[in-house]
Amino acid sequence: MSRLANTIVLFDVDGTLTKPRNNITDTFKEYLLALRKRVCLGVVGGSDLAKILEQLGGESAITNFDYLFSENGLNSFKDGKPIHTQSIKEFLGEQRLKEFINFVLHYIADLEIPIKRGTFIEFRNGMINVSPIGRNCSQGERDDFEKYDKEHKIRETMIAALKEKFPSIGLQYSIGGQISFDCFPIGWDKTYCLKLLPESEYKTIYFFGDKTYKGGNDYEISIDPRLTKSFTVTSPEDTLKFLKELFP
Repeated sequence: MSRLANTIVLFDVDGTLTKPRNNITDTFKEYLLALRKRVCLGVVGGSDLAKILEQLGGESAITNFDYLFSENGLNSFKDGKPIHTQSIKEFLGEQRLKEFINFVLHYIADLEIPIKRGTFIEFRNGMINVSPIGRNCSQGERDDFEKYDKEHKIRETMIAALKEKFPSIGLQYSIGGQISFDCFPIGWDKTYCLKLLPESEYKTIYFFGDKTYKGGNDYEISIDPRLTKSFTVTSPEDTLKFLKELFP
């Protein structure tokens, strides 16, 4: 069976291919390996490469997809080989970066929430990930914070404070996953990866993501004019259902 020409299917990771911060199931992994024989597949996640590989089955994941875009495409691979890198440190400069991180740490120190753990800031190649509760929390604590955040809007309020403090720093903010939000230069959202897909080669692009609402980290790419269709999903099972309808 020949592959569909000029077509690629792109996937978010958390909430789309896996449950948040969980690993892909063997059943779903096998399905995607079979689907790849029919169509080009790509992954675009906000996490760094190590986390994405961990969730998608280890080092083999880098060759199980035609494209793997970690950090929204700022660290990119095609057929298992690196094709592009970009750095937020170079974009901001050391002084502005330090001022931003200092403000975030002070803000979290004064934040009244039920619990705090550790690793409140994760510096990645292309973005800064901020977690008010701390990324060292357990899965149960993640679940509890997600519910608390929906009611009290901790992340949304913190983003508003950052926009007020740094109105012209050139960053945008995106809520993703259960406990954190990403800070990255304007235009370095998930649409960044589309720059690495030649328009002459990919005329049909499908995208699957769970946070396609405004402010979610799948929003910008979900409304990009290059997309043929965007699918909003609620779980890996939902993704699989849509895929089987799209590729019967």
